[in-house]
Amino acid sequence: MDRQNRRFARQITMIESRMPRLGGTLGALSLPHRTWLRVPVALLLILGGLVGFLPVVGFWMLPLGVLLLAIDLPRLRPLVGSAFVRARASWRRWRR
Repeated sequence: MDRQNRRFARQITMIESRMPRLGGTLGALSLPHRTWLRVPVALLLILGGLVGFLPVVGFWMLPLGVLLLAIDLPRLRPLVGSAFVRARASWRRWRR
């Protein structure tokens, strides 16, 4: 496993440990035999994130959908892993 894939796997593990509710669902969806369910859910989350200004859906759906989609698209993993690392660092700086 190369460096970018390890980074991506660490980000999924970190989300699962820091957000138990979301982590349980993410862990269940990231199982290898759940591709048939993961891809449609990811696409629905991305579409819901694009209309995030509506009351029920939100912009939080977009990164989660991209994260789920990156599990099945290896070329997307390095971008998603580094984006999550940068977003977490920005969040920490903003909170200070």
